[in-house]
Amino acid sequence: MSSISVQKSDQATADFTAEGAPPPGKVATTPPVTPDEPLTTNQGLPFPDNHNSLKAGGRGPTLLEDFILREKITHFDHERIPERAVHARGAGAHGFFEAYEDLSALTKAGFLSASGLQTPVFARFSTVAGSRGSADTARDVRGFAVKFYTAEGNYDLVGNNIPVFFIQDAIKFPDLIHAVKPEPHNEIPQAASAHDTFWDFATLMPESTHMLMWVMSDRAFPRSLRLMEGFGVHAFRLVNAAGVASLVKF
Repeated sequence: MSSISVQKSDQATADFTAEGAPPPGKVATTPPVTPDEPLTTNQGLPFPDNHNSLKAGGRGPTLLEDFILREKITHFDHERIPERAVHARGAGAHGFFEAYEDLSALTKAGFLSASGLQTPVFARFSTVAGSRGSADTARDVRGFAVKFYTAEGNYDLVGNNIPVFFIQDAIKFPDLIHAVKPEPHNEIPQAASAHDTFWDFATLMPESTHMLMWVMSDRAFPRSLRLMEGFGVHAFRLVNAAGVASLVKF
């Protein structure tokens, strides 16, 4: 129902409409920046000022409800970014998403409301278990994450190249990652889950069997990033303009 096509980063930028979306048939990898363009939050919400905090009165205390302040301080606190616990090794590409069909019957999201409508995106492809310096040739799940720069704000779809997962309850996720990482008593780099710690976890977690069948197939060795499939894994609830909800999977 949709496709992602990669564009070169130095491609000429298409003209944008007043709403921030490219005209039909045109695409831009990055929206043009103009002197009067407003600042935006991580979610694409415009705001006028990032130099003054919200306060209770003219000289009152700073208000915790000031999410612009919290976001700016959070960015500052995380400027020295440690290696990701998972998906540390990856590569990204700018491109565009094109809706093949009008999905307004399922959702009121603007970027899915018309056939042929193109939305700039950034996609990141990654391994999961390996460290930042690990090899791409290890048997592993592959990450497939996409950020959509829509006229209504940024939309993030985080996924993998396999439509199911090891666990059903998120509380087990730290245990899964601790099991799949190199064994703690030696920390020797290993080929993803090729060690006893992970298989001990798998034998105690029968719900992981379906995912293991996928991981032990050729799906764990994609021929190239271009030929990788992407799945949102979770079920999503979409709501249309009439307020009718539908459960879907990407």
